[in-house]
Order: sequence, then C-alpha cells, then structure tokens
Amino acid sequence: MLLYALIVFLVGAAGGLALASYVLRGRLAPWALSLLHALLGASGLILLGAAILTGEGVGALPVVALGVFVVAALFGFYLASIHYGKRVALKRVVLTHAGVAVTGAVLLIAAVVMQ
Repeated sequence: MLLYALIVFLVGAAGGLALASYVLRGRLAPWALSLLHALLGASGLILLGAAILTGEGVGALPVVALGVFVVAALFGFYLASIHYGKRVALKRVVLTHAGVAVTGAVLLIAAVVMQ
C-alpha cells in the first residue's frame, strides 16, 4: 500500500507542477485542476495512513513522511482558501508548499525502497 500511496502522491505532484506554473506566471489556475490535486493529495494521505495503521508501513520513515505530508496539506488548505477568494497566492507560499511536499515524497520513496 505504500507503493500505491507513493504513486498517487506523484500523480498529484504532476498536477501541482501545473498549478504552480499558473501561480508563478501570476495567473489563477483552473478550479478543476486544484480540486484534482487536492483529491489526489487526500487520497495519498488516506492510503499512507492506512498502510501505517495496518502495519505495512512499519518503521519511522512512513510515519515521518505522513507528518510532512500533513504539513504540506495544511499549506494546501491555505492556498485553496486564497484561490477560493479569486486571488493569486504568494509565490513563496506555493514554493514552500511544494518544498514540503517534495520532502514528504522523498521520505516516502526511501521508505518504499527500503521495504
């Protein structure tokens, strides 16, 4: 299940790159893309949490990755609230969200490889 969570997060990251490209150009991204990105992120969190709870994700790395992804999700909620207000987010907030999410992905990749 860790591998499935990783795949979902990586597909969501592709959507995140597209979203970031809009923001970095000072444009508002399409809502459909934002919702898809959020749905994939939430699905990844659920899969990762389930893997940890069922004992598949034994070890510290999946738990740390989950914590990092939760922090990324909190930034994502903030970004969604800005988007909902029809404003373009600050670039530094988008880059912070992306950096935290990439850190979570690297930790999860390490957990999958070490499994």
